[in-house]
Amino acid sequence: HEKPSIALIGGAKVADKIGVISNLLDGVDRVLIGGGMVAAFLRARGMQSGAAQLDEGEPETAGKLLRQHGDKLGLPTDVTVAAEFSADAAASVVAADGVAETDLVLDIGPDTATAFANEIGLARTILWNGPMGVAEWEQFSHGTRAVADAVSSNSAAVSVVGGGSTAEVVARLGLEQKITHVSTGGGASLEFLEGRILPGVAALGG
Repeated sequence: HEKPSIALIGGAKVADKIGVISNLLDGVDRVLIGGGMVAAFLRARGMQSGAAQLDEGEPETAGKLLRQHGDKLGLPTDVTVAAEFSADAAASVVAADGVAETDLVLDIGPDTATAFANEIGLARTILWNGPMGVAEWEQFSHGTRAVADAVSSNSAAVSVVGGGSTAEVVARLGLEQKITHVSTGGGASLEFLEGRILPGVAALGG
């Protein structure tokens, strides 16, 4: 695969993706983190992770990844939060270290979206699995949309999008034609990302 290579990992299920992130860190230049996993990484950095329930061991695993691969991990500098998990909840943007105990982190913030989009624009191989926030709700969809636009407008890169919810976002925005490969299978695409992506991307001419 051509360098620089970048992986964007979001979505809700952290436990499923920690293994994916570990493996990707060995094979790509950067891994950008969004979605439900952000809370575990905030906690691992000694910050407040808000009201989200973290599974036992998640912050420890996130901390281990930060210690081993800190320079390769891109974490949000700002996030969009709300007091409740609802489409109508009032959204506000706070710095990553300014999340309150009662906040739910429901999207990456605008500064992070811009920074992630800039990195995506420079990449030559892009893997994307999982939305950056609760993309089906308008006010928590901005991060995901910014990333989707950046991936689809980078015509120089081989781009692989995996996972049902990510594929839905790409379809809803009408961007499928601009992505090299879209896989709708959730688990299957994670395995693909975890172990098979790098030879697969090579086969695509990466």
